[in-house]
Amino acid sequence: MWVLHYSQEVIANTQNHLPDRADNIRTSLAKGQSLAPLQNFNASSCHAGAIQALHGRLLICLPSCYHTFIFFTPTMPATFWSRSNEQHQQKQEDQEDRASDPKISEKDRVTPQADDADLNPGELTFEEDTAGGMGRYLGVTSCTLLIVGRIIGTGIFSTPSSILSGVGSVGASLMLWVLGFLLSFCGLFIWLEFGTMFPRSGGEKVYLEAVYTKPKYLATVIFAMNAILLGFTAAGCIVFASNILVAAGKVADRWTERGIALAIIFFVTFLHGLTPKTGILIMNGLSIFKIIILLFIVISGWVVLSGKTRVADPHANFRNAFAGSSTSSNDYATATFKVLYAYSGWSNVNYVMNNVRNPVRTLIAVCKTLGTASTLLLFAHITRAREEIDNSGVTVAALFFGNVFGTVAERALSVIVALRIENLLTNGVHNSALGNVITVTFAASRVNQELAKEGIPLPFGNKFWASNWPTGKSPLPGLIIHLILTVIVIIGPPPAVAYPFILDVEGYPQQIINFFIVIALFWLRWKKPNAARPFKVWWPLAVFFLVAAAFLLVAPFLKPANGVGDTPPLPYYLYCLVGIAILSFGVLYWAAWRVLLPKVFGYELVPRKERLDDGTVVTLASVQVFE
Repeated sequence: MWVLHYSQEVIANTQNHLPDRADNIRTSLAKGQSLAPLQNFNASSCHAGAIQALHGRLLICLPSCYHTFIFFTPTMPATFWSRSNEQHQQKQEDQEDRASDPKISEKDRVTPQADDADLNPGELTFEEDTAGGMGRYLGVTSCTLLIVGRIIGTGIFSTPSSILSGVGSVGASLMLWVLGFLLSFCGLFIWLEFGTMFPRSGGEKVYLEAVYTKPKYLATVIFAMNAILLGFTAAGCIVFASNILVAAGKVADRWTERGIALAIIFFVTFLHGLTPKTGILIMNGLSIFKIIILLFIVISGWVVLSGKTRVADPHANFRNAFAGSSTSSNDYATATFKVLYAYSGWSNVNYVMNNVRNPVRTLIAVCKTLGTASTLLLFAHITRAREEIDNSGVTVAALFFGNVFGTVAERALSVIVALRIENLLTNGVHNSALGNVITVTFAASRVNQELAKEGIPLPFGNKFWASNWPTGKSPLPGLIIHLILTVIVIIGPPPAVAYPFILDVEGYPQQIINFFIVIALFWLRWKKPNAARPFKVWWPLAVFFLVAAAFLLVAPFLKPANGVGDTPPLPYYLYCLVGIAILSFGVLYWAAWRVLLPKVFGYELVPRKERLDDGTVVTLASVQVFE
């Protein structure tokens, strides 16, 4: 057995260097030479597949305070290495989470986990895709708050009324919240496997591109239609406006509510686009305050159940809890879309991986936050009276405080839910919905930028929309795309109908995408069994998620119990048709761009890459005319 010793400060470039250096390593060992060939190798970053390149020998790292001992031993099972590597990574100290520091050290630079060139998503290489912008400035803390800030967001305070009225009973409503909890965990683990294989920004865009490669760009364009046309935050802006008006004791007329909603989306757009560091700090602060508020609600709920508050019958919700439950699959499917909306933050980090320090390790670390946030969501539903929730619209959190603490507290919580941060002593308040809008907008802008970088044709050219103009640090053009669609949705339908309909329209096409994501997972397991997977989801969880997605795609077309659904006078199946139409428009858009126009005008599209002034690399299409 050879035993070697080298400084812990030796930093890796990439695990891919190991196979190329294997022969040099063995030669150096045989001659008793120094470890010069290992200067660019970090043992903690390699995996079992790369270790096999050492011609039947296994590399084991035993870290000490300042140095690492390396042993070359006879061949051992890959599972042993996986466990050893996992333990080694867990012992590494987290870096300081500073949103203000754009300079990233070498140890924060990563390379794609998948070595197979066939698995490279899209046209850009990993290095090209991650170039430009502020770089990797999100650590474990910011990523954790990015998830928590989305999960503990608008949905928890605003969807219970429509969910309860849809399924007809408190018991059925609580069961759906539990189902949403389980589905979210399944989805988290599936996205975790993909995210650690392909640590790039874009989320589902990247995973679809890696598997559905033919016809070229079809999967990208279909996803783009969903991400751009349905990636708005109108629902959060509407909830913000509604709670502000409740807090002020004003009647929520249509244009007052819309005016407030428009003001908030413009503010958030320019906050992230012009002062990105400040935007991150505010987003983190709001997320911390959300946790405090929800903890207060949960504790208050348990106090209510003890019978020591002004609530006359605290256990009323649990008597005949399932009386009046709906028997329609449509009602449960539609309500489930709203529940999943409340839990939807579990994939937020996958959309911004290019900005995450040490993305693979960070993504695995923050997955633990879903359990805490989701448990708080479940507990928060315990003390709400059915009759009042049915009539509460989108202000159910304020109603809860009114039940427990009285009218003054109800109005105070409306301020907090609507203005979700505080300095209560100086009347400085921000919005609960504001925190949700800031979080969602931050992630959505990165997805829009990734789509533009991939070469999807957009008005005024891809270079502008893919850039980090004007600061060179944040994608304001991607934020503007998000702004335009949000403004249209806020101004368009009446707010009373818009909120539940928006949730349904956003949920249905997302389930179609989720269905194909899980199919892609099993396809990769079959076709690429040896691809590097730092995390691997237990396959029964993926099957459960797949079955649930299939149910949610079929059940909404069945007639609901009341015959009209929850968005009258609109037909109950309209949101399904709108979702399908949006994805179908993506197919037509792709056909016109890639097939019809080139055939009619006699040209072909040849991809080329260009580096912008801010360092961003974008794919462009050159027109080559047939002779």
